[in-house]
Amino acid sequence: MAEVFGHPKSFLDVPTHFCPGCGHGIVHRLVCEVIDEMDIEGDTIGIVPVGCSVMSYNYFGCDVIEAPHGRAPAVATGVKRTNPDKMVFSYQGDGDLVAIGTAETIHVATRGENIVIIFINNTTYGMTGGQMAPTTLPGQVTQTTPFGRNTDTAGYPIRVCEMLATLSGTALAERVAIDTVPHIRAAKKAIRKGFENEKAKRGLSIIEVLSTCPTNWGLSPAESMNFVKEKMIPYYPLGVYKDVTAEEGTK
Repeated sequence: MAEVFGHPKSFLDVPTHFCPGCGHGIVHRLVCEVIDEMDIEGDTIGIVPVGCSVMSYNYFGCDVIEAPHGRAPAVATGVKRTNPDKMVFSYQGDGDLVAIGTAETIHVATRGENIVIIFINNTTYGMTGGQMAPTTLPGQVTQTTPFGRNTDTAGYPIRVCEMLATLSGTALAERVAIDTVPHIRAAKKAIRKGFENEKAKRGLSIIEVLSTCPTNWGLSPAESMNFVKEKMIPYYPLGVYKDVTAEEGTK
């Protein structure tokens, strides 16, 4: 009998440290499914920084390097340039990627580094207790915004895909979500597209994933999925913001 669904071999069969309802486990699985389907586990190197992704080296079967907070794109650049035939990806949260790591993120895009960035946007600093992040929504309550994010004093959330889509070195900028099965399937296709871009040496691919953080949102797992649908997606519209393969097809 043919197996139609199973555990990805590159997703190690061990308990994770993620909270119940956290979206990281879903995204980890999608990444590993793509690695398995492309048969690149032995040629893939992941870069994970400080944050909720900090323990990911325990879960990915490929080689994984731990990076300082915010420096994953810089580390990935060094790894890729010294190992150009390897598949290199970073796996980062919003506090890491667009706070302490803003410069690294922007400059790998403007240089067109041939790597994949998996960007988890859950609108909060997940690991350190739920403080306001650069992606926290206007009016959203966090540990450091008990009355909601005030855009008059804290500014507006950063829309990463829209920003990086303006840079010439970006090959793919796509925003997906994991709140429904169709969205999860679309997320996997985007991740696969990113790795295929890297294999074809097209430049930087960033896949932004709207994900959940039930613990720091103070919501149940089910309520968190509704928060993604009702609050996050309207502010962070899903879709492709840049795709050089589509642009090439129109020429």
